[in-house]
Amino acid sequence: MGCQRLLEGKRVNLRVMERDDLSLLTKYENDSEFWGELAVYPLLQKSKADQEKEYDRRPPEENWFYIEKKDGTKVGGAFHFLDGRCLEIGYALVRSERRKGYGAEAAQIMVDYLFLSKDIVRVQAHTDVRNMVSQRVLEKIGFKKEGIIRRYVFVRGEWRDAVLYSILREDWKRPEILTKTA
Repeated sequence: MGCQRLLEGKRVNLRVMERDDLSLLTKYENDSEFWGELAVYPLLQKSKADQEKEYDRRPPEENWFYIEKKDGTKVGGAFHFLDGRCLEIGYALVRSERRKGYGAEAAQIMVDYLFLSKDIVRVQAHTDVRNMVSQRVLEKIGFKKEGIIRRYVFVRGEWRDAVLYSILREDWKRPEILTKTA
């Protein structure tokens, strides 16, 4: 697989997903338990071939990462993408690894990486209005609640509202995690 590209944190790393890695991503995406009850992304059943096509068509400002514990165990995924004119981040963890601080650290690594590597003034994220855990994660790392996006997404047979959060460059406190690439 060649050189491992990763962003390193204290307890987890974000490793760039390569084309060879898409089998696990396909497993995650097709698993409603992975996304959980409060998903703000529609559950789309995808084949590995579908995933490969999507991977190949990604715009340059979009990147996908695996969240890995220091022993290399993959515990979830994180990503950033362009939403209109703003970079947005997202993350999800396997159920057994939630509420251990990995999501907050992964999100912080992502914010640090984006502010250190891109000429941007804002990073945003959104979450289901009922997902208090994800809201606490975002607030813990400096995001501010901007408001409710009504009927944001249709998931599991219903329209769901989302909460929009953002962090501005001037609110960012410099890297909390010594993000480095290997």
